[in-house]
Amino acid sequence: MTAYSPLHRRAFLSRTSQGLGGVALASLFPTSFSHASPSSGILKTLPLPQKAKRVIWLTMAGGPSHLETFDPKPKLVEMDGQPMPESYTKGQQLAQLQGAKLTCFAPQHPFAKFGKNQTEICALFPQIGSVLDEICLIRSMTTDAINHDPAHMFMNTGSQIAGRPSMGAWVTYGLGSESEDLPGFVVLTSLGKGGQNQPIAARQWSSGFLPSKFQGVQLRAKGDPVLYLNNPPGINRDRQGGDIAAINVLNRQRDALAVDPEIATRIVQYEMAFQMQASVPDLMDLSGEGAATLELYGCQPGDGSFASNCLLARRLAERGTRFIQLYHKDWDHHGGIKDGVAYKAEEIDRACMALISDLKQRGMLDDTLIVWAGEFGRTPMSQGGSGRDHHNKAMTVWMAGAGIRGGQVHGSTDELGYAAVENVTTVHDLHATMLHQLGIQHEAFSFKFQGLDAKLSGVEGAKVIKDILV
Repeated sequence: MTAYSPLHRRAFLSRTSQGLGGVALASLFPTSFSHASPSSGILKTLPLPQKAKRVIWLTMAGGPSHLETFDPKPKLVEMDGQPMPESYTKGQQLAQLQGAKLTCFAPQHPFAKFGKNQTEICALFPQIGSVLDEICLIRSMTTDAINHDPAHMFMNTGSQIAGRPSMGAWVTYGLGSESEDLPGFVVLTSLGKGGQNQPIAARQWSSGFLPSKFQGVQLRAKGDPVLYLNNPPGINRDRQGGDIAAINVLNRQRDALAVDPEIATRIVQYEMAFQMQASVPDLMDLSGEGAATLELYGCQPGDGSFASNCLLARRLAERGTRFIQLYHKDWDHHGGIKDGVAYKAEEIDRACMALISDLKQRGMLDDTLIVWAGEFGRTPMSQGGSGRDHHNKAMTVWMAGAGIRGGQVHGSTDELGYAAVENVTTVHDLHATMLHQLGIQHEAFSFKFQGLDAKLSGVEGAKVIKDILV
């Protein structure tokens, strides 16, 4: 005798929807595909005023030297070639210079004054200087990590432990996206003249323990922006739409039976991939931008440069993408820092200015938060006579737009640029400030993981940097 197993109501309804019901639903999409609604986040109402609707995070991968960019140190110039005072370094963590003879190494380029407040930055960055009144320099940033991968991990996720969600994933999890046909979190990478193509692992834009639909999507700035974006021969858009609709009928039926958030992710990603077949080519086509815009950014369509990526970032922002992260590689100057920083300045100076200026003239800077940051700073001591080692006790980042008070400097380092000493800030403070401008209360924004309330801003008492806010 066959044992009788009662069929639960939910399972019964789901199973009876198969067959004719599934075919009927799939038949709704024989020649077209309905636009998915902009994805919503878990925060239906925001606890704070929302100054920023989106974030553009400019990552200078490799660790830019604050001493050749935004933090002038006359005393270090004066002490060039002299032994580094032991009072600064005794018992301190160093990377490759641990145990080596430590010699003061002067900044390799002069500084000049810019903006209404005549703030000094490296003279290699006159274009950034021209918009310095829109920028807040944070000269007192510190971080926990001293090697590249864990430092990127810490800057991106607030933790050196792999598997945590990236900040872009946290933001789209909380706020969703305003775009119907592009991902809410997009990543673009570029490489300059130096050629140090250190890998940036995809885990840097992972969703970690959040549902995977919130992970970043990397678009290639040169060549095909997404592999296999085009339909194969013999498959047109209408047929592709019908296939995806039928697949998602099956996915929804499975979703009704199984408690698995990844099924919902597959549904969303199939639909998004279909929309991207039309939206991404339009996004990447810069031909309609005009000669004046291309000249402003200093780029040519399809050249894969940081400048092109900045222009694409503006286009993504216009189209509703919530979090846009650009990586520009080759800032790891253990040697040849004088020429190396000159190359980098040539590649990013005009583009950063153009992004700020372009957003401002379009009325978008008021609600777009721009962040410029590396993963750590560099030592005031020489490495190999022409370079600087990794350093986590002092670095400069800057922010602009979305309620950031421009034209000011927050915090300072000691007279040799070794450590932050005034208004010392942390990566968690930076994350807390970013969330605050997005309307999110960082202390209450969490996800239960391994029995704990995990947070982007950590649990060590991060603070919003209120002095830099309007």
